[in-house]
Amino acid sequence: MAIAITVNGEPQNVDDDVTVLALLRKLQIDPEHVAVELDRRIVKAPLWASTALRQGSQVEIVQFVGGG
Repeated sequence: MAIAITVNGEPQNVDDDVTVLALLRKLQIDPEHVAVELDRRIVKAPLWASTALRQGSQVEIVQFVGGG
């Protein structure tokens, strides 16, 4: 079954058992270079695999960009 979430302001449908880490993989985002906020709270990387998304979750993914 699918649930509706919002990722960086854009609606997305994902499986109802998806975790933060699974979402990053689905979106082909390198987890080494991002920070994730779920429902206005930062989720630390060690918790991504065990943090499930639910109907209506609001996810913000910020990618780190290096340069000089």
